[in-house]
Amino acid sequence: LAEKMSTLPLSRSEVFGELRRELYDDEEFHQSDVHIFIIMGASGDLAKKKIYPTLWWLFRDGLLPEQTYFVGFARSDLTVDALRTACLPYMKVADTEADRLEAFFIRNSYISGKYGDEVAFSNLHSHLLSLPGGAEANRLFYLALPPSVYLDVTKNIHRRCMKLGGAVQSPMVQNLMVLRFGNRIFGPIWNRDSVACVVLTFKESFGTQGRGGYFDDFGIIRDVMQNHLLQMLCLVAMEKPASTSSDDVRDEKVKVLKCITPVSLADVVLGQYVGDPKGEGEARLGYLDDPTVPKGSTQATFATAVLYVRNERWDGVPFILRCGKALNERKAEVRLQFSDVPGDIFSAQCRRNELVVRVQPNEAIYAKMMSKKPGVYFSPEETELDLTYRSRYRDVKLPDAYERLILDVFCGSQMHFVRSDELREAWRIFTPLLHQIEKEKTPPISYKYGSRGPAEADELVQRVGFRYEGTYKWVNPHKL
Repeated sequence: LAEKMSTLPLSRSEVFGELRRELYDDEEFHQSDVHIFIIMGASGDLAKKKIYPTLWWLFRDGLLPEQTYFVGFARSDLTVDALRTACLPYMKVADTEADRLEAFFIRNSYISGKYGDEVAFSNLHSHLLSLPGGAEANRLFYLALPPSVYLDVTKNIHRRCMKLGGAVQSPMVQNLMVLRFGNRIFGPIWNRDSVACVVLTFKESFGTQGRGGYFDDFGIIRDVMQNHLLQMLCLVAMEKPASTSSDDVRDEKVKVLKCITPVSLADVVLGQYVGDPKGEGEARLGYLDDPTVPKGSTQATFATAVLYVRNERWDGVPFILRCGKALNERKAEVRLQFSDVPGDIFSAQCRRNELVVRVQPNEAIYAKMMSKKPGVYFSPEETELDLTYRSRYRDVKLPDAYERLILDVFCGSQMHFVRSDELREAWRIFTPLLHQIEKEKTPPISYKYGSRGPAEADELVQRVGFRYEGTYKWVNPHKL
């Protein structure tokens, strides 16, 4: 099998070539080592839509160590062929890659068992030992599972399947690090003297899509806000680390979290989407129309919360976290809105400057600024300084978050992984709010599928200082 694998051609894209060199030039990395990547929850949506396709792309481009094997584990009684059929629609396989795909699935195996059953994990351990080099292999466990089974799974991995890897957290774009600390122009204005507010957004244009029963156990705050948006906040607010090493970066993130007081329900708006009678398909259905959702559920599918970082740099600046499902667009971004220019001489025609880091879709960085409108009149208008990645780097294939994250696992980089002290601080901020919501059964405000969310959320962010003029919309130059 190893001889067959070594003769297969590898992709040579510019970005992946650099990543491959980063992986293989690591002094602690040995190409001859055997690695086994175990996907816990291999039969679920996350595994088939994201994890297996990502592993295939990395394997296809020669970015994984040569001796890497993939083992799926879940309760469902499946075969590798069944997994392959389920994953193929999401794997983007070219006609010329059939042989490479076959080699990928040759490296795959599957074991079924219950997550609370130690015997099942003993069987998994025996299977791992049976793989080539399995006794000495590095074992990497990816938990594509609901948090309700984490305790059982991690205990059984520890008792029956050590060596132990860990569950991972999606990374924020590394652009923020370079943007903030690699440019002189931003340092002097990145503080309470110039920034009026910071808005961190994660919007999805679809609903629960028949998975509401799973979602209802956790809700939007646990699903997105407490982890993804809080990570984005830390990268915006943290001080310059001593270096780009994982621990130095995570030290600064923890310092930010320690300066945030627990969020109050008075600074939160909760929403739950209802169907749009004029919509099409899923848009006609509300959250409670999902047959897997408990009748009368008050679980939030939308949340806006205002947090404050009580330190010298940010005291008084609202950090607005917004996330939700079934909204008017799919978008993840960081938006810094700067204060008004003092001493206005343009009769209130100037709008606030904004710096936007767009994470998805269409990665971009752009700054909203004022310039003179062409013509004979002295009329200011909004325009932008724009770096849209697909325009600037037309021939480069950018790795997505899962590709970058899994590569970090193999490289041993922990920068984008949540450390235990960081996790404790994050839950300290949100746990009192979650307990209050659950105790009081706080009713969410209804909003229509495909809308911006509850109007009360816009009122909240305006009340704390965000100004939305609505006169300017960024246009993706890639579509022009």
